[in-house]
This record gives sequence, C-alpha cells and structure tokens, in this order.
Amino acid sequence: MNIKIGFGVDVHQLVENRDLFIGGVKLDSKLGALGHSDADVLLHAICDALLGALNLRDIGFHFSDKDPKYKGIDSQILLKEAFKLIKDKGFVLGNIDATVILEQPKVNPHIPKMQEIIADILETEIDNVSIKATTHEKVDSFGENRAIKAYAVCLLMKG
Repeated sequence: MNIKIGFGVDVHQLVENRDLFIGGVKLDSKLGALGHSDADVLLHAICDALLGALNLRDIGFHFSDKDPKYKGIDSQILLKEAFKLIKDKGFVLGNIDATVILEQPKVNPHIPKMQEIIADILETEIDNVSIKATTHEKVDSFGENRAIKAYAVCLLMKG
C-alpha cells in the first residue's frame, strides 16, 4: 500500500475586532485570529499537513496572502481546494490527528462540530478526524492569550 504522512502547523496572533474561527466553527470570543483569510488556524494546519504529505509545498504557496481574492476567504474553501489537489494525485485520507493550543475560549465543547465539518470536506468518517485542545498554562504568547497555534498530522493512502 502506498501511504504518505504529512505534518502541518499554523500560528496566528489574537487581536480585538476579529472573529475567531477554529475548524470551521465560529467561537464566541472577544479576540479573533489575525490573518489575510478568516485565519482558521486548525484548517490551515490541516491544509499544510495534506499538502506536505504529497510534497505539494504549503498553504501560502497555493493561496498567497498577497492575492486579494483570498482576502477574508472562508478557510473551508481553502481546505476543499487543498483536498482536491490530494484527490487529483489519486490519494484518499486515512486520518487526521490535530491539536489546537489556545488559552481561551475553551475549544473542547466545539470539537464534535469541527470534526463533522472537517470529515465532510475530506470525504471521510468523523472517527478519522481527531482534534484535541490544550493550553500553555499561561506561559508564553499562547498561554497569555496573545496567539493561537495548531498542529496536524495526516495519513494519506493511494486510492
């Protein structure tokens, strides 16, 4: 069986007057992620994991923050486009394992909805989309709620 493993990471600064999207879900928060798109850190990390698995560069290469057509774009669209590149190479998703690092608001109550959204986009079962959340125990920019980070790994299999 031809399998590939990919790893992705994304970081965004947290600022006032921005919405906070994580895994396609808008969370109630006084701070949101700063970015050219909707700055969905989890979906961006997953995009990079998928693209990296097949040596297709990264999210910035395919969806440049210099391109005005991506200004404010819903990151679900970016994930759909990244996954299309994966399918075009004849691969399907085995699974995703991801971790979000954020002090506040709490991510765990929203994980089932995130899994549903991501599984639908990646044409897989919810059980193939693992999402975990942790804090940095009030240490560094993540613990001080000045930034958000996500890590993701994926397994792709030749279809």
